[in-house]
Amino acid sequence: MARNSYELGVGVSEDHLALADAVAGFVERTITAEVVRAAVESTDAGKVLPFWDGLVAQDLLSLHIAEDLGGQGAGLLTLAVALEPLGRGLHTGPFVPTVLAAAVLAAADDIRAEGNPSLARIAGLADGSRTGAVALTSNLTGTLTDGTLTVSGTADGVLGAVSADVVIAPVTVAGEQRWVVFENIELTVGAQDSIDVLRGSARLQADSVEVSFDRVLEVSSARVRSVAAVVLGAEAVGVMSWCVSTASEYAKTRVQFGRPIGQFQGVKHKCAQMGIALEKARAVLWDAAYALDRDDDTAEYAAAVASLIIPDAAVQVAQECIQVHGGIGFTWEHDAHLYYRRALALRGLLGARDERAEAVAGYALSGLTLSSELELPAEAERIRASVRAELAEIAAIDDEDDQLVALGDGGWNLPHLPRPYGRSASPLEQVVIAQEIKTSGIQMPQLLMGTWAVGALVPHGDERQKQELVVPTLRGELVWCQLFSEPGAGSDLASLTTKATKVDGGWRVSGQKIWTTVAQFSDWAMLIARTSPDKPKHEGITYFVLDMSSPGITVRPLREMTGSALFNEVFLDDVFVPDENVVGGVDDGWHVARTTLAGERVALSQKMEAYATDTDLLRFAIGRDLSPVARYRLGELMAESRAVDVISSRVVLKQLSGIDVSTTSSVGKLLGMALGQAISEYVVAELGVAGVVSVPGERSDHAMEQLIAGRATTIYGGTTEVQLNVIGERMLGLPRDAAAQG
Repeated sequence: MARNSYELGVGVSEDHLALADAVAGFVERTITAEVVRAAVESTDAGKVLPFWDGLVAQDLLSLHIAEDLGGQGAGLLTLAVALEPLGRGLHTGPFVPTVLAAAVLAAADDIRAEGNPSLARIAGLADGSRTGAVALTSNLTGTLTDGTLTVSGTADGVLGAVSADVVIAPVTVAGEQRWVVFENIELTVGAQDSIDVLRGSARLQADSVEVSFDRVLEVSSARVRSVAAVVLGAEAVGVMSWCVSTASEYAKTRVQFGRPIGQFQGVKHKCAQMGIALEKARAVLWDAAYALDRDDDTAEYAAAVASLIIPDAAVQVAQECIQVHGGIGFTWEHDAHLYYRRALALRGLLGARDERAEAVAGYALSGLTLSSELELPAEAERIRASVRAELAEIAAIDDEDDQLVALGDGGWNLPHLPRPYGRSASPLEQVVIAQEIKTSGIQMPQLLMGTWAVGALVPHGDERQKQELVVPTLRGELVWCQLFSEPGAGSDLASLTTKATKVDGGWRVSGQKIWTTVAQFSDWAMLIARTSPDKPKHEGITYFVLDMSSPGITVRPLREMTGSALFNEVFLDDVFVPDENVVGGVDDGWHVARTTLAGERVALSQKMEAYATDTDLLRFAIGRDLSPVARYRLGELMAESRAVDVISSRVVLKQLSGIDVSTTSSVGKLLGMALGQAISEYVVAELGVAGVVSVPGERSDHAMEQLIAGRATTIYGGTTEVQLNVIGERMLGLPRDAAAQG
């Protein structure tokens, strides 16, 4: 993974990408394998390496500091972008603890007060003349007397404290935690053995140290934890990035049983899950950094989400990297264990997982909501005025049928389509249209599978097909189904066996289709059938549109786990399809089926609103007496939900920038499907008996229905396993399965 390690995301610009590339270049030139290995064997507890001066010269120490405080004013998001390649390079030394200390000082409410001594400390940390460290936890206590604070106690595992000039630590004063600035010489500093053999940590001891009260920072513990979550989380994301790319490269080249191990699904799926974890971690990291830079009211909530997701994901990904490498990954000579150690150390610094989960749960249960609104360019407002005016005219139409016609003929249902079927809307216009339709309260028609039919017919159909099928579909007058899957060819459509034999004036089709949604109610169907059996399996397939009232069609509903019948079996017995119903060319159906305009459509959410969402979760949980375990799990689910939201925003922003979104979209959909299932499972489990039988006053029926129905979400539309294959192959470049290559 090279350039795509720094894909555009929420608030991330091309300038950020250039910065990431520049830092990556510095790391490659300077933090070489020889330098890292020398540090591993070094007995220097401070681990100050020879590239420190070069790093200072890069002007990275002051990136995040406001300009009026002597920095560059680029914010925590920019610092996070720079920290990722440093994390990939296994940077050691005082950089991370120093930028963390500077960020904490800069976050103090009184930092700009005249004569504040912290201003000089920030300047020294920003220009590299001094180094810093932050103890995120401590047993320090203080007594305040006549403006002087007397501090005693200890703090363990303080990153970078061995060589730090300035140390910031929490001190309990009259039962309240305050953050105090110490000079190194005031403390007894003792190096401690660390699981991270590349970076020194220390125990600090204060014996009745007297400090003036102007060294007590006006900053909350929540803000300090939030800043630490971003700074340490950014380095952890760099660790994950190295592990994902290294494991994937090894899986491409390591051959076992005559094949690259990345071709085996067990390894491919493991690597894909690592890649998904990286995407999720990077998304919530940038979200938190962006919120802190803007000083949002919900910034601490966003940072708590990052703090919950990233550290454990980094440890898991580092573990899997070792697993993919097998025995070689367990050797001292291989760097995998160094990244694993770094991930473990970073996780330890950010505290126990139950505390981090409780923080997220606390924010969620308080009713605080994280916004998912996109910051759109100024051009959006010009578009909005016109869209709002046109939609107001449609909203004023009283007759429901007339309103549906106006929506369809106006191109509002699928605005990404070219005119006259859509509005030839750019990604930005689509976002604005979706927002304004929601605001207007207009009820849009549910096109269901008609969306896919129109997506194929507009680019590949002839004029008659468009007028007779596309136009009424967009008006909500036709219901469609999709006759693709077969009993022996589910996701593997190329293996289909339904045959279409050429006859005078058309084709005779025989075969069986399955898992066909709403076939029993459909007017028309999209059908693919094999028209040239002698051609390779991806060739010789033709795409048809089929009138579902044609003789020879038998629809047999499949009763599902829910007790209802959304899916169907469809039997085609010598069904005649006229030549005029071929879409595209004969034997070109594979191309038609795979190349529709759906990829140009902007989807604002990856969540499946028809199933359980965080709205259902909070409606159930708020006001309920939850156990500590239940609150822990709720925190996890709310963090996952935020990750899906942010990934959805990343998809939209990438589309606005003209970037391919297929992989990120697949990641979002996969996470969204799993999230819905997990939420419904949580609710049912917490309800106990009321989750499995109807109990008056409880959400029994709703919860049971969502639980059972949700089991289908990781199956239809491409199973989880197929999606993992796609992600592994497209995002990580892993080899395709042997059968798929044949």
